[in-house]
Amino acid sequence: MNPAFAGMGPSLECNAMPDRCRIAYVDGPRLRRAFLAACAHARAFKAELNRINVFPVPDGDTGTNLALTLDAIAGDLAASRERRVDRVAARVARSAVMGARGNCGMMLSQFLIGFASGLEGRARASADEFGAALVEGSRSLDAAVEKPVEGTILTVVRDSASAATGGVDGEGNGGEAVDFTDLMARLFDAARDSLERTPDLLPVLAQAGVVDAGAKGFVQMVEGVVGLIEHGDAAASAQAIAASARDTDPDRPEWSPIGAMDHPLGQGTRRYCTEILVEGPDLPSEKTVRAALAEGSEELLVIRSGEILKIHLHTDHPREAIDYCGTLGTVAAHKAEEMFAQFEAARGAVEGAVRRPVGVLVDSGSDLPDAVMRAHGIHMVPLLLIDGDRTLRDRIDVSAEEFHARLDGGGPLPTTSQPPPGQFRDAFQKASGDSEVVVAILVASSLSGIFRSAEHGAQLAPELDVRLVDSRAASILIGLLALKAAELAESGMPPAEIVAEVERIRGQSGIAFTVRNLDRLIASGRLSHFAGWLGGLLDLKPVLALGPDGTIRALGKARGSRRVRKLLVDRVLAEIPEGAGKVRFGIVHAEAPDVVAPVRARLEAHYPGAEVLVSPITPVIATHLGAGAWGVGYMVED
Repeated sequence: MNPAFAGMGPSLECNAMPDRCRIAYVDGPRLRRAFLAACAHARAFKAELNRINVFPVPDGDTGTNLALTLDAIAGDLAASRERRVDRVAARVARSAVMGARGNCGMMLSQFLIGFASGLEGRARASADEFGAALVEGSRSLDAAVEKPVEGTILTVVRDSASAATGGVDGEGNGGEAVDFTDLMARLFDAARDSLERTPDLLPVLAQAGVVDAGAKGFVQMVEGVVGLIEHGDAAASAQAIAASARDTDPDRPEWSPIGAMDHPLGQGTRRYCTEILVEGPDLPSEKTVRAALAEGSEELLVIRSGEILKIHLHTDHPREAIDYCGTLGTVAAHKAEEMFAQFEAARGAVEGAVRRPVGVLVDSGSDLPDAVMRAHGIHMVPLLLIDGDRTLRDRIDVSAEEFHARLDGGGPLPTTSQPPPGQFRDAFQKASGDSEVVVAILVASSLSGIFRSAEHGAQLAPELDVRLVDSRAASILIGLLALKAAELAESGMPPAEIVAEVERIRGQSGIAFTVRNLDRLIASGRLSHFAGWLGGLLDLKPVLALGPDGTIRALGKARGSRRVRKLLVDRVLAEIPEGAGKVRFGIVHAEAPDVVAPVRARLEAHYPGAEVLVSPITPVIATHLGAGAWGVGYMVED
């Protein structure tokens, strides 16, 4: 019996051939394992997909964008225990939309939305039903693209879905029932054949001597599932993936064809690759949003999953698109990447590994929302919590929401620990797989030994170009600075100038915070027992801040939550230099959602149009501050 699909009783029947088992249906756990295998396998080809990325813009980022999209799917599935196939499919679609990057990520997400719709209402699916859902996904993708270009992932998805069902009629019927081993083999053969034909359909691919990068990524996903079925256990499948990802063809060129390409800028192509994630209960239809953004844009894709809209477009005026989306709901994340700078960086790559010039890395204490990190491809090093004999990775093994619930429950809490140098080395190596230079913006060295550990980690990998930045900050202020660094990198700014600009901005920015009770501050040694007893007796709450040098200072104290809220916001506004131009804010809290709306309203009243990020306080910080803590970070850019 195939271990990958074991434990499902009579759904597997082995025929006379000893290595041939029939897989009669797919349920939630099976679909979860299949997608995890697909994500892992396709991600292994990231560098190759970047190398051959010449369409629609030869900027060498398709592999990176697809990998980030797949990371979002795999990360969400890791915690899933759903038994129904429709719920797993819906979860995959939603996480894909949240994490979608680039044209390929957006198209894959739209396909998955249709695929999930095709499985709606099913606890498990037969091969025929699964094939029909693939067709539904293909149709959904076709309908979402206003100006379809054949020879891309669009074509390969359509050809694969059609072959998987043996040809499905206009009503979604037809195709002989097959088991999943046969279905996936048929799907894989059709996908490979279709991929090989992409240069015949798209002249720019033939000119470069490559197949379409996004389409190849889809084929690698299918191959990952086929590998899981063939090899069964995760270890054998992983070995097959590694062997497949290694290039053993001596005739394969070690250079990227992007170097010989002419960039289409100056020929009507828009300059900024812009992506916007909008959340809200009353979002308009995709058609309405497309109509509003169509003028002056290219490569426009709009996808929706429930209360989430994701927009991708190429435009010369990204701010206008972002502002429009702000009228639809809450802009949870956005990015505008300068494609000419990307192209120049990719063109300068003489070997197969095409990387962007600068990547950004933070520690998990940055409190940067997941959607923002995904939008900009920001890497994260998790800080550590020691919970008895267990070591938990902050924001990976335990989420903020899970930890906040534990704060309310009382009892002993974990202690915190910095990542060892080896963990930083590994993180720098991973980030360097995407970027020539890594700018790491980390928690204040005055507050923790994390920065020193990162220095040792960088020394363990002298071949890497890592620029360490002492943020002299904590929590969301680190996140705001990292977001600015990512935006500067996307604009094409050199790494040395990015570091200098981040340090300049830090000098005029800050963060203030308060707590509901003083127990955790006392336990952490940051407040004396007598001060804590007196403060609790008088219901006095401190308002504290991190100064420009990274040291904690008191801004005042007040009695009662409303007075504390007023004092904290008053002091934040007073700290912002007079005449400041562009200011961005971040609100963080540990089980204190009631403060968000009134605090946000006051900030926006003083700075209309200012961006305000909202995020839960990460566990490693919440364990020191306790339930009810909250704070406001501000970043003064001009």
